[in-house]
Amino acid sequence: MIKNIGVLGGRGFAGQEILRLLSDHPHMYVTRAYSSSQAGESVQGYSKNASLVYTSLDLQNLELGMEDAYILALPNKEASPYIDQILAHNSAAVLLDLSSDYRFDDAWQYRLPELSGPVSSTKISNPGCYATAMQLMLAPLVDRLQGPVNFFGISGFSGAGASPNTRNNQDLLAENILAYSLVNHPHEQEVKKHMYKDIFFTPHVAEFFRGIHMTANVVLTKPLAAAEAELLFNDYFKTKPLIQVQTEAPNLQQTRDTSFAYIGGFESDTSFKRLTFCCTIDNLLKGAATQAVQNLNSAFGWDDNLGIIE
Repeated sequence: MIKNIGVLGGRGFAGQEILRLLSDHPHMYVTRAYSSSQAGESVQGYSKNASLVYTSLDLQNLELGMEDAYILALPNKEASPYIDQILAHNSAAVLLDLSSDYRFDDAWQYRLPELSGPVSSTKISNPGCYATAMQLMLAPLVDRLQGPVNFFGISGFSGAGASPNTRNNQDLLAENILAYSLVNHPHEQEVKKHMYKDIFFTPHVAEFFRGIHMTANVVLTKPLAAAEAELLFNDYFKTKPLIQVQTEAPNLQQTRDTSFAYIGGFESDTSFKRLTFCCTIDNLLKGAATQAVQNLNSAFGWDDNLGIIE
């Protein structure tokens, strides 16, 4: 059965990736793509319907159909009025929000596909990109952790969005790395709510466009050798094809333009029960668009990875 999908924010970085993924999906068809800046222009990146044009995001004249689901790929704090209009028009629609607006709202189902059961709600909140990497790194160890976990993350500037700001300013980023939100970053709070309460996260942005490189430094209740840690992670994710565990430390080139997460580079100091390792993801795919498609797949009763893995 074909499901009709509306994508709000279809011209943003994540929105473009969603349209590209849905071009290859066997059962989802984009009937409306909304943009605030390119209404009336041809939708780029979606190959199933060459005549599709962007619909305006103007709240006063929002055109809505009877789509089965809407993906909201809007900036933070902008989704609510659109959700109100959608539900007033079509209360049965599945809503999937990529912003941080509903990640702390228990009326919405927060779901990281590889760590969660099936979707059981019509309101789904996608995890944040940094929070995705951190939780994938924590999940196999969460019962073995002792005290705080320290995360050091570097993201490409696409994570700062398309609107000009200091974190995507090419002059500031040239040959540079910028630290920001060094305490209480929203993704730190997200992980504390949904996975493990005792973490410290220091985010940075660099001059590359896409990708996240995350390093974790943990202390365990008992020593764990590097080889044992790798086996533990391999066993934990053995049925999750998008999560790849390896011996060597992952790098951004592995994950760029892919839906995979790579975890590896395990090093252990057993005298201090310390373990350090890394994870890389594409922030626009596994950190955003891929999980949106996985979560909609689950909402419709399909395998999470339908249309993502052939």
